[in-house]
Amino acid sequence: MSVALLWVVSPNSQLSNCFGFVDSVREENRLFYSSRFLYQHQTRTAVFNSRPKQFNNNNNKQKRNSYPLDTDLRHPCSSGIDLPEISCMVASTAGEVAMSSEEMVYNVVLKQAALVNKQPSGVTRDLDVNPDIALPGTLSLLSEAYDRCGEVCAEYAKTFYLGTLLMTPERRRAIWAIYVWCRRTDELVDGPNASHITPTALERWESRLEDLFRGRPFDMLDAGLSDTVTKFPVDIQPFRDMIEGMRMDLRKSRYKNFDELYLYCYYVAGTVGLMSVPVMGIAPDSQATTESVYNAALALGIANQLTNILRDVGEDAQRGRVYLPQDELAQAGLSDDDIFAGEVTNKWRNFMKNQIKRARMFFDMAENGVTELSEASRWPVWASLLLYRQILDEIEANDYNNFTKRAYVSKAKKIAALPIAYAKSLLRPSRIYTSKA
Repeated sequence: MSVALLWVVSPNSQLSNCFGFVDSVREENRLFYSSRFLYQHQTRTAVFNSRPKQFNNNNNKQKRNSYPLDTDLRHPCSSGIDLPEISCMVASTAGEVAMSSEEMVYNVVLKQAALVNKQPSGVTRDLDVNPDIALPGTLSLLSEAYDRCGEVCAEYAKTFYLGTLLMTPERRRAIWAIYVWCRRTDELVDGPNASHITPTALERWESRLEDLFRGRPFDMLDAGLSDTVTKFPVDIQPFRDMIEGMRMDLRKSRYKNFDELYLYCYYVAGTVGLMSVPVMGIAPDSQATTESVYNAALALGIANQLTNILRDVGEDAQRGRVYLPQDELAQAGLSDDDIFAGEVTNKWRNFMKNQIKRARMFFDMAENGVTELSEASRWPVWASLLLYRQILDEIEANDYNNFTKRAYVSKAKKIAALPIAYAKSLLRPSRIYTSKA
């Protein structure tokens, strides 16, 4: 299941090798401790100044054929469809405390909002950052790292990239860095090498994330995000949660109810909103609480991921996956067998109408918060919201056949949406804001 990253992307089957994590596995024991690029200037210069082969798609394909992947990858180191509220209770991993997925996620939202309130955007955080990052000459290296992130964003998220050009340079580069990390993470379990990825590999990726937040990035693309988290009040928890969503994809192919699905959607997409708000910033004249803006960003991630799920029912079924609440399927008189059969019936149409209704409700919740973002950050978010929402319209236009027809927004409709998104981005924040927490 592709992650809905809040941004409109153009998936590419060679993207994961483009980022080099899988192909770096064999070299990591040699490089990880002795020559991490921010520890040694010579190594750092070599890493930044050489154009890695993994950015060449042809080279990627050749490398993938030449070097089989080691599967070990060792590292030392509301069920109710009409309402956003979720009533089902789930147990914690320790089994001691039970709470709904919504409550679990809301606790994360509160933490992120408190962090922003405590430390305004743009103020460097007191992190254990490697001193080398401040040495003369590293600014140009970081600039190249950010440029690389921008190139990747421009290639795989064209519409969103255009919108970021209206943002301030610092915010723009930071968003590119976050985007790239999210794409790399998603491709670990949804890319061409996904069948080889193990829980151990994700543990390594999380360990690498922790190093990144300590100011010790492993490669050029990591460096952009490592610098970003020193400049903005970005917390590591949403990043860890996204990795947890990847783990969920490795072990889980069914969801009993919407409570379970909501948690998955938060892990793989809602987290992106929490990562992005500190960078995009809240408008100075906004009367909204920080918490309510985070809730809106979370809602947009949930809406996008639900839209992905509804669009990709047929494709996911081919992989033996059903990302639809099992209890709601049963209530509609449907089962997994009906999905695998791929027949559009009246039962299916009625079921899909309710699923689309819920996704649109989350989009409505998200709209309340976009206007509260800083003015220069609104256009790419509005463009993402409007274009992703149109996918639901296309599913309806296909008579709810998401088994054999892929709903997509035409290029003409995308172009037509951009000026609408821009006009919406000019709206001033509301003076009276009601939180939908």
